[in-house]
Amino acid sequence: MQPQADPFIVPVCHQEIEILYQDQYLLLINKPSGLLTLWGKHPLNKDSVHFRLLKDFPTASMIHRLDFGTSGILIVALNKQVNAHLCKQFQERNIVKAYMAILHGHLAENEGCIEFPVAKDRANFPLQKICYATGKAALTRYQLVEHQQASFSSRVIFKPLSGRTHQLRIHSQAIGHPILGCDLYATDEAFFMAKRLMLHATGIEFDHPITGERINALSPCPF
Repeated sequence: MQPQADPFIVPVCHQEIEILYQDQYLLLINKPSGLLTLWGKHPLNKDSVHFRLLKDFPTASMIHRLDFGTSGILIVALNKQVNAHLCKQFQERNIVKAYMAILHGHLAENEGCIEFPVAKDRANFPLQKICYATGKAALTRYQLVEHQQASFSSRVIFKPLSGRTHQLRIHSQAIGHPILGCDLYATDEAFFMAKRLMLHATGIEFDHPITGERINALSPCPF
């Protein structure tokens, strides 16, 4: 029996990909919210960061990805050697990422660590779950930027020390402060408080695979 195609058809994304930096080895791009990083299984879900970039950069390959609703900075390799070097940096945790998010409610602490193991929730694809029996270690540092009184929310900076699927979204839920606009882990109230997932990859720091220069790239938060 042939597996069924993914029935979810993503809405059309009219926003363009912004190139923040370009050389002959790599790109740094700004992904808009509402665009897949890689195209999906369904033929109508071909539009994606990778699909668009291949038109102008036929050797482009994605080193990492952002969720459909998450916007922000991504590194794109332009040859196999660069791809391998950057993948090794991810494995060795030499790449530092920062995200801006708006959470429901007011955080009690100005900073802290969230440490819950994350596993696939096989009964509820594509959800992840906190599971001490089968989950993989996941650690997220956070810093409070401000309490927003009018919307009863908190603006925070996240710095994940691991890269589990949906890590920031499920860790936020686990501490009782889901990300606004999150369709998978937020309460109905928190989901309807925003028109998009309020999560943006604001910065990434890594060693340039060829020059060895430490790159600290930034993407301004749009919310």
